[in-house]
Amino acid sequence: MNTLIVSTFSCNFEEFEKEVTESFIGCLAKDYVNDYEFIKINDHKAHTFMNVTDWDGFGASFESEAAKEFDKRNNCKDIVYKIELVE
Repeated sequence: MNTLIVSTFSCNFEEFEKEVTESFIGCLAKDYVNDYEFIKINDHKAHTFMNVTDWDGFGASFESEAAKEFDKRNNCKDIVYKIELVE
């Protein structure tokens, strides 16, 4: 399922990108995401487009203690959208 996550955060963009790509997608959600694209909007906002192959597993990793701790530490707020192709 194609997904867009709009994230805002208080850390700098480079820290956020490293945490998301290495720790979250690279470890916690690696079994549930088979492709992603990470885009910087500004120093405190990013868009992540991804293909989620297992929504339940992805949701569980999104709610993990590690993810919650990162969010709390960096004042991270995420809005998650499911995207459908319009033909």
